[in-house]
Amino acid sequence: MRQDDYKRLRLKIIATTLAFSFVPLLVLGVTIYLKTETAYVGKVYGNLRTLVENKKNTVDLFLNERISQLTTLAFTETLGQLSDETYLEKVFSILQLHSKSFLDLQVIDQDGKTVAYCGPYHLKDVNYGQEAWFSMAMARGLFVSDVFLGFRKYPHFIIAVTRREGDRSWILRAAIDSDIFDSLVRSVHLGATGDAFLLNSDNVLQTKPRFDDTILEKIDFPRFSKFSGSQVEEFKVKGKTSIYALSWLDNKDWLLVIKDDPREELLPLYRARWLLVFILFGGMLVIIGGAVFIANSMVGQLVRSEREKASLDASLTQSSKMAALGKLAAGVAHEVNNPLAIIMEKAGWMRDLLSEEDVKASPNFREYEDALQKIEFHVRRAKDVTHRLLGFARRMDPLRDDVNVNLLLDQTKSFLENEASFRNIKIVTEYSKWTPCITSDASQLQQVFLNILDNAIDAIDKDGVITVTTRHDSQADTVVITITDTGKGMPKEVADKIFDPFFTTKKVGEGTGLGLTISYSIIEKLGGKIALQSAEGKGTTFTITLPVKSRT
Repeated sequence: MRQDDYKRLRLKIIATTLAFSFVPLLVLGVTIYLKTETAYVGKVYGNLRTLVENKKNTVDLFLNERISQLTTLAFTETLGQLSDETYLEKVFSILQLHSKSFLDLQVIDQDGKTVAYCGPYHLKDVNYGQEAWFSMAMARGLFVSDVFLGFRKYPHFIIAVTRREGDRSWILRAAIDSDIFDSLVRSVHLGATGDAFLLNSDNVLQTKPRFDDTILEKIDFPRFSKFSGSQVEEFKVKGKTSIYALSWLDNKDWLLVIKDDPREELLPLYRARWLLVFILFGGMLVIIGGAVFIANSMVGQLVRSEREKASLDASLTQSSKMAALGKLAAGVAHEVNNPLAIIMEKAGWMRDLLSEEDVKASPNFREYEDALQKIEFHVRRAKDVTHRLLGFARRMDPLRDDVNVNLLLDQTKSFLENEASFRNIKIVTEYSKWTPCITSDASQLQQVFLNILDNAIDAIDKDGVITVTTRHDSQADTVVITITDTGKGMPKEVADKIFDPFFTTKKVGEGTGLGLTISYSIIEKLGGKIALQSAEGKGTTFTITLPVKSRT
């Protein structure tokens, strides 16, 4: 697989893991929040509905008590009795003992004229015959007004009860203190910005709110037709969203409004929302980290498996090549050696003939002798090749001797010192004095070292350095030999084929392409490894790893 394929696989694993982790997490989190929100909002709305209904019942009870007091007084006393202001003051004093909400009392005849008055205002001579409330009270028998200023110049509302005695009617009228009424309405336990007030059908305030507006002011508020029971709604008034609980009074067309700030009431819900977001975000980070870790681990393991497989395949391929080459080499060597022996024999016979006197007198004698030398040279070269092939094909079992690698490298180096000196090439040794002796085959190792050093000299050609180092890897219990040259190096495509049979970088006629192949086979038989590092223009390094103890 290519690097891009691994990247795509990693992204697919991460995406799949995140998808199967995020979706349940988000669904669970959102579901829990929505259920909690529904239950909590329902509880808040339910509490406001209960509050407005209780307060509405309290206000209705207050009005009913005042109406009942006036009705009882009107229908237990006669016009004559109540027309006596002394008696009326006595009755008013009794009412005040039970309720401080009454401001005054008036007795009004059927023409609207005040017959008797008890209170702090001068209303004894006032005639209400032309007032709208008077006509309504006479017609209905009971009238409760909106809050107004009137002659008293003080916010109040009136309750008027009509009684008929014989052929005449009269009205008992009382003014109710709006301050007491206001405190009754506003005594709702709300938050810092909560409020409670009464509105008439024209949206005129009948009680004073806690903030901004004043009593008897018409406010910008939605119109609601009369309904039974209560309602809780959330809407904007003056650009601010609030929760409003609404309920109409029974005895008067007044709308009781309880206002609450949703930010206060729903603050625990908002906190729960942010806590949920924080938990989800933290969970997502953990999941992302886990997904990336799992993906990297899986892809890393896959990469290692692919590399191990590629290494095993390459080793099996190389082993297959070696096995096939061994069979081929044995056959080729035997087939070639026979004609080579005949050619060498005939060349010897021709040399014997050249030694005779009559042949030496021939003008072409020198050419015959030169041709014969070339024949013998190339026959010997061909025999060397077939000898190597036979040595490679026999797969001889290595010997098991104690080998001092440092000493063996010095002996091998001595074979090539003259040629290296001639080419101005220095062979530098950096041996570890802690390098132990190994159990191996000295002659075969020397063949490998000699082959690699000879190739290094050819790679440098002239003016360079070959560095030979040894060290002991105590953890793996191996001896590591590196041979580095300062030659021209080789590109990757060449380095990948360097151990292949008959592959050579030398000029035609200068190399057989079997040296490194045989070296590779020898090191493997000895239980070691040989590796190559090379870059064009940066030289070449061979690394040979050999076990200290024989594995066979």
